[in-house]
Amino acid sequence: MKRLTWFALAFTLIATGFAAKTPYQAVLQHSRIRGRSHGPNVCAMQNIQGSDKKYFTNCKQWYHRKICGKPTVVTYECCPGYEKVTGEKGCPAALPLVNIYKTLGVIGATTTKMYSERANLQEEIEGPGSFTFFAPSNEAWAALPTEILDALVSNVNIELLNALHYHMINKRLTSDDLKHGASFPSMYQDLNVHIQHYSNGVVTVNCARLVKTDQHATNGIVHVVDRVITAITNNVNSLIDTDDDLDTLRTAVAAAGLTSLLENEGSYTIFAPTNEAFEKIPPETLTRILGDPLALKDLLNYHILKSLHCSESIVAGTPMETLQGTVLEVGCDGEEMTINGKAIVTQRDKLGTNGVIHYINELLIPDSAKTLMELAEGSVVTTASKLFKDAGLTDHLIGSEAVTLLAPLNDAFKDKSLAMTPDMKKLLRNHILKERFSSKNLYHGQELETLGGVKLRVFVFRNSLCIENACIAADDKNGRFANMFIINKLLTPPMGTVMDLLKADDRFSTLVGIIQRAGLTELLNKKGTYTFFAPTNAAFSAMPPADLSKLMRNPKELANLLKYHIGEEFLVSGAVTSHTRVTPLTGDKLELGTRNTTVYVNRVPVVEADLMATNGVVHAVDVIVKPLRKAVISKYHKLMTAKLWRFICFGYSFDFCCGISV
Repeated sequence: MKRLTWFALAFTLIATGFAAKTPYQAVLQHSRIRGRSHGPNVCAMQNIQGSDKKYFTNCKQWYHRKICGKPTVVTYECCPGYEKVTGEKGCPAALPLVNIYKTLGVIGATTTKMYSERANLQEEIEGPGSFTFFAPSNEAWAALPTEILDALVSNVNIELLNALHYHMINKRLTSDDLKHGASFPSMYQDLNVHIQHYSNGVVTVNCARLVKTDQHATNGIVHVVDRVITAITNNVNSLIDTDDDLDTLRTAVAAAGLTSLLENEGSYTIFAPTNEAFEKIPPETLTRILGDPLALKDLLNYHILKSLHCSESIVAGTPMETLQGTVLEVGCDGEEMTINGKAIVTQRDKLGTNGVIHYINELLIPDSAKTLMELAEGSVVTTASKLFKDAGLTDHLIGSEAVTLLAPLNDAFKDKSLAMTPDMKKLLRNHILKERFSSKNLYHGQELETLGGVKLRVFVFRNSLCIENACIAADDKNGRFANMFIINKLLTPPMGTVMDLLKADDRFSTLVGIIQRAGLTELLNKKGTYTFFAPTNAAFSAMPPADLSKLMRNPKELANLLKYHIGEEFLVSGAVTSHTRVTPLTGDKLELGTRNTTVYVNRVPVVEADLMATNGVVHAVDVIVKPLRKAVISKYHKLMTAKLWRFICFGYSFDFCCGISV
């Protein structure tokens, strides 16, 4: 029975979802469904704790119980157009259908009702007609600065009447009619009001959010809004031109040739850096950008979104595309509007005829306007940035050379000496490629020449793209003249063959002798792409002496043992994932995996990975690698599969209302 009830609810949820005409109707229906257990026509609302802001709930908010990063409390209220009846559950009664003037009182917009009477608007909104009234809430009127409110009500009521008429449209418009990007002539000099109907269900008029919609009246309809709106007559360029706080921005816009863009028709969001924001930038950086037309244009376009977003439309962090081509993460933290996680918006919602301006006190510099040094500073590669400076490589990182910087993560330098020795300087020169590359154009087997004259090899794996032992750990950083690849470790260019490498390392002295005895010296010196899980002296010392002695007397068995440690294909540690397999020169496949950054081969830990050679890579092991029993392999795969599914499914359940796993 419970199962039938669940599927019935699921069917209702899906059916109502398809029936929704607009994003607003979709969230309203979702709120109805969440409130249905409290009676007919009850809607679930999310109230941000510590504020009076309420929202109809959508799926994501319902589960996260957060709006703008702040916890919410779910309350249950009558859906628009309904009211409670004493002694009955829910909100079974429709609100009385009366004229707009009386409707204002019924829905609690009593201040607007009072000012309508004072402005001699009462007779008009009681009489015949078909109006839409965007009525400011009581809180909206209270939030107006005293001097503005005094000016409205003191000028023989003319200004107040004009202001109220600007909130009215001479036809009935339901929320379904309020389409995204629409404009309608108001009843004040036919000046337009501007509608935005966002995909998250938020509807705004001149950036004021509709908090109670579709309150029907005999002579029209009322939508309660959360602020008093003002007439819009200027485009965004005019707004910038007339604001002394935006002097530097105005000069930059003209220099970049963007004036006509901001004067023409459009629907933009501009994050306008104030004079203070420009002053925070180091003078040499600002001078360089202002003197570089391409960098300046990228800088300014990075502050302009392709679509209009009022602050009230933002209820969670969302990536939004800029005219520059990359995205900004626009979000909110309580009452603060944020950009890329930072609360730098100082003034919001200055609306023009072709967009909206939000003032910011910090300049947003896109990667495409930065030098390599600027890309590296303030990121996850600051240690490398300092080392490049100390190595005397600054000129390559601040100039206009078309190079590619291979910048190791800060974690790559843990437990490593940072002393600027000649060897370190040489190594760092080999982290700068002579050409500007995109990782998307790299291919397996490609060779990349460094400033130090070394040719680095590219290895393409299923889930990794690596240059020698270092794998690319993040998206490319594409600067003004050069690019940066963030890599997971310091590069170690190959210094010789596998055999040369083993001979040069005292840990492998026993192994070198055994290789020679087994007749594999030539194999490990010739051209190839071997992966050698090389046993150290400790691995052989751990063998019972009798077993080692017996093995040493049988060169063929010795060769087979070593060949089981040598893979046919090249594999660095950064390319190892769950269920990675390597085919050895003899025997069953080797089973690889990782745990806490350590690579394991047949459950044997690799004590040092990625010793690079011209014909392969060596991974040191302190234990002889032996074949896993079939039963163990099967059990291992089942365990890893179970862990994978547990990771995927942990904390997730399916919600038919959302149609997603949540």
